[in-house]
Amino acid sequence: MSLRFHHPPATLRFWRSLAKEALQAGHPTPCYIFSVEPLKEALGELDSAFGHLPIRHWLSGKTQPLRPMWQWWQKLGRPIEVVSEFEFRAAFAEGFTAERILVNGPAKHRWLPSCAVEGLWVNFDSVNEVKALAPLAKKLKWRVGLRLRTDEEYDPEAPEFPTQFGLGTEEVGEALRTLKRYKLPVEVLHFHLRTNVAGVANYRKALAEVRAVCAQYALSPRYIDCGGGFPPEHVIGFGGKFVDENFSLREMAKLYAEVLKWFSSCEEIWLENGRWFSARSGTMMVTVLDEKTGKAHRNLICDGGRTMNALVSNWEAHELLSLPERKGRKIMTTVNGPTCMAFDKLARRPMPESIRVGDRLLWLEAGAYHLPWETRFSHGLAGVLWHEGEKLIQVRAKERFTGR
Repeated sequence: MSLRFHHPPATLRFWRSLAKEALQAGHPTPCYIFSVEPLKEALGELDSAFGHLPIRHWLSGKTQPLRPMWQWWQKLGRPIEVVSEFEFRAAFAEGFTAERILVNGPAKHRWLPSCAVEGLWVNFDSVNEVKALAPLAKKLKWRVGLRLRTDEEYDPEAPEFPTQFGLGTEEVGEALRTLKRYKLPVEVLHFHLRTNVAGVANYRKALAEVRAVCAQYALSPRYIDCGGGFPPEHVIGFGGKFVDENFSLREMAKLYAEVLKWFSSCEEIWLENGRWFSARSGTMMVTVLDEKTGKAHRNLICDGGRTMNALVSNWEAHELLSLPERKGRKIMTTVNGPTCMAFDKLARRPMPESIRVGDRLLWLEAGAYHLPWETRFSHGLAGVLWHEGEKLIQVRAKERFTGR
């Protein structure tokens, strides 16, 4: 299958330039290179599309747990969404105040009491959470919401089954009775569909369900939290189509303007689009270690791959650049990582026959869910570099065995 990506030439030059700088500074591969510049670009696109609407953007902590990125976001005075104790404590360590932390995720009643502080935003995920945390929420003056499980949220591998997240319509009543006992008003109604949501129609259906819940239980939320799920650019999914083929920020803006009329009490819409926001901000660089060539196919074996560094390559195709840039006749090529797993396939597509051992390959759109899914399968963790201003700094050295 021949894949045609459409990055602007300036984007490709940008990543090649940073990769060359990393190599000149002596940083070994595999390594991730992240930059603040694409994040600024993404913020500009959000402001252009939604700036006329009352919308608050929360940084999705789980998507890219990268310290300098969190620090940059915190300095902008923007808020963060966390879904685990690890993320919660990290957010506090980086200076996020309680009123700029939104706690989501399942089973938080098992960890939140041990580190809870006054003034948090907390979206309850289950009836058990509400019952366990309501007394603490009252004591610590939390501002609370409910995560709803809409019909648009289902297991992507088995669509006939719902996900494990949120409250079903029949559970909302029990949760509300508990919250009423503690005089805790529901300020937020939240839902999150999944990653790579196809388009505005999916959100419209989910929001119609939220509207029906409001009518059924006479709720007047101040905030509608639509979660994340915007599909990133330049990523090809199953079937060879771009995941954002039917997606439009302009159409989403029209829907949000309409939604504000649906919910007369709503002061703000909240979004947590980590994937769309940060995917573009990173690349993974690997080195070709070996080559095996047959009649019509070859394998390039690299020092990084799917098993350790890019799990999303299991269901997505990303642009791969060669350094130096190679052109000419192409041959069907499988790019493999170094592990003893047939699963370790970063890409399979026609690539220039002139690529050789020692060349570097850059896997783009590596700024979302690559670091949190990284493994040590048979190898150490990759190096991590951060680019901001004129500086390319080492955040983490490539891991080596120390004997400890």
